[in-house]
Amino acid sequence: MLQVNYIRENREKVLERLSIRNFKQPELVDEIIKIDEERRSTQTSLDSISAEANAAAKQIGDLMRTGKKEEAEAIKAQTASHKENIKNLSDQLNELETAQHNLIVQLPNLPYHLVKKGSTAEENEVVLTHGEPAQLPSKALPHWELAAKYDIIDFELGVKITGAGFPVYKGKGARLQRALINFFLDHATAAGYKEMQVPHLVNAASGFGTGQLPDKEGQMYHSTVDDLYLIPTAEVPVTNLYRDVILKEEDLPIKNTAYTPCFRREAGSYGAHVRGLNRLHQFDKVEVVQVTHPDKSYETLEEMSQYVQSLLKELGLHYRVLRLCGGDMGFTSAMTYDMEVWSAAQERWLEVSSVSNFETYQSNRLKLRFKGKEGKAQLAHSLNGSALALPRIVASILENYQTENGIKIPEALVKYTGFDRID
Repeated sequence: MLQVNYIRENREKVLERLSIRNFKQPELVDEIIKIDEERRSTQTSLDSISAEANAAAKQIGDLMRTGKKEEAEAIKAQTASHKENIKNLSDQLNELETAQHNLIVQLPNLPYHLVKKGSTAEENEVVLTHGEPAQLPSKALPHWELAAKYDIIDFELGVKITGAGFPVYKGKGARLQRALINFFLDHATAAGYKEMQVPHLVNAASGFGTGQLPDKEGQMYHSTVDDLYLIPTAEVPVTNLYRDVILKEEDLPIKNTAYTPCFRREAGSYGAHVRGLNRLHQFDKVEVVQVTHPDKSYETLEEMSQYVQSLLKELGLHYRVLRLCGGDMGFTSAMTYDMEVWSAAQERWLEVSSVSNFETYQSNRLKLRFKGKEGKAQLAHSLNGSALALPRIVASILENYQTENGIKIPEALVKYTGFDRID
């Protein structure tokens, strides 16, 4: 959530950065500023009348103690309207604050200065490309056919149990999943991230804190009886560990990792491009989250990007890194790198990770602050990244490592799987 003081003092810059996102409601900025002017004026009036009321109350008390009852009663009569005025102004202030809040939460984060204007994924910048496409045997198969051929993932069985987008992993397919989770967690802890186990359901305050609410209600599974939400990513509970917390500057950066299943409704997702593991309603992911000093957050973003790339290199996958354009970034992000792996069988790039810097957007909602050496509290910066999401990694391994005699397991995974081939 943007800070109202920043919006008021930097109106032109806010509008300019929102235009990078192709934001469709720039008029909200002036509405917020107008309401803020009314709010501050009302607050001033309320403070003034409250001060008068407090002074009168003190004066009345002093007069009563000295036996000047008539004078005290006269002042009481003069200030009788203070209580009603205070109530009316307080009610008005609450209404203005609510109206302002409801408008501010509709503004996305402001893109960082390196983010370019654009509307679609085709306008994202390719930052780098690593490796070469896998050389596949003739009649190479996409992963959903490989899954059926080797009986390692059953999509139809998942449909019977739950519905589309909830596959059942079997045998070596299930073991490959578990191996990847352990591989990712071990590498994260070796890189200095503390492993956490967190709830898979969160309350609305947690969803608001990281920006899923009120922006993504339609994508989240909602348990209405308990008013809890199934998490779309471990980012939500892990970052909310620090909601309403004031950290010490020397504690920064905080680095956490967590494995969780993730749940996304992905309403309206149909077609060949979401076939098989390409898009699911339930999937596994290892997440890395950092809370850091504002002066170091973009250095941290680069570090996190390099870390995710190191995992892809170890798995021997051909990948590229994109810097997302303004129109393709998530609502809460100031800058995002996407990592995409080349699927040689599908002949297309598959996104396997997003690494984002939210600057103070989440921490303002979370009231996540730290105190520097001078003792003044300020908002921290938060970042997160997929390290990694499993479905498209599994799809890429199955497709890119297929041979005429089965599917090879990347060397780095063999000690985790206990086997070197699916056949």
